[in-house]
Amino acid sequence: METKTANIKREATATSLILNLDTPLEIILTEDNPNSVKAIFNNLIKELKKGLLKFELEDEKKDDMYFHICDEYIKQLNSEMETVYNELVDYELLDTNEE
Repeated sequence: METKTANIKREATATSLILNLDTPLEIILTEDNPNSVKAIFNNLIKELKKGLLKFELEDEKKDDMYFHICDEYIKQLNSEMETVYNELVDYELLDTNEE
């Protein structure tokens, strides 16, 4: 299992959770955009076809609200990704050509 990092990007206008892959994925926490989240999950499924991965949150501010929200989000995401990966294995949908 490969471990990737995730970071919180705090700006005056928005706060985002960044999932650090080859192309970083940004989940904007301060807006309601289900289509954006759906697109991110589609990208994560493509990554899972290459192999199981998980995210670890790296953040300096461990005492603010966004840290706790993102920490829980990452825990849930990792659990869901493991479930999806196991289904990909069961249905033989892994991309075995990637190395």
